[in-house]
Amino acid sequence: MQFNSTILILPGLGNSGEGHWQTIWQRRFGFIRVKQSSWDAPVCDEWIANIDAAVMQHDLSKVILVAHSLANTTVAAWAKKYNRTIKGALLVGPSDTEAASYPQGTTGFKPMCLHKLPFRSITVTSDDDFYVTLERAAYFANCWGSELINIGNAGHINVAAGFGEWDVGLSFLKELDE
Repeated sequence: MQFNSTILILPGLGNSGEGHWQTIWQRRFGFIRVKQSSWDAPVCDEWIANIDAAVMQHDLSKVILVAHSLANTTVAAWAKKYNRTIKGALLVGPSDTEAASYPQGTTGFKPMCLHKLPFRSITVTSDDDFYVTLERAAYFANCWGSELINIGNAGHINVAAGFGEWDVGLSFLKELDE
């Protein structure tokens, strides 16, 4: 499988480890991981600035963001602040930073940004994600103007939920790439 776009990998809280599909895709296809100053105590404004710096190094019409978890919230906040039109975004396992179950230690990620994104996006969620209810994920996707795909009982769509290579996810990314 080949991609025609510049793919930027945006991990969430704690980064994406060795067995995570984002890391596997990065190695397999040479995608670019956006580095954050703090993976464990993130500050929204810093994460947004790092995304923008990475995006602006490329032709915007060819950039696709691949976000997981907290990075989805960051993409929405980045889009609100900069209003840049990129090719698209694959938003996987969005987290509800307003939920009581959301981990402590993040700064500036509340309230959730619920503005329409100025680019095409696909939001992938599951029925049983600990970090977001299906109803909230659908609400976020609707507010963002994003196509919603529910992949069933898939937890947080991470290593703990059994997601390594995740070829189905690659098919969603390929949709945005075409």
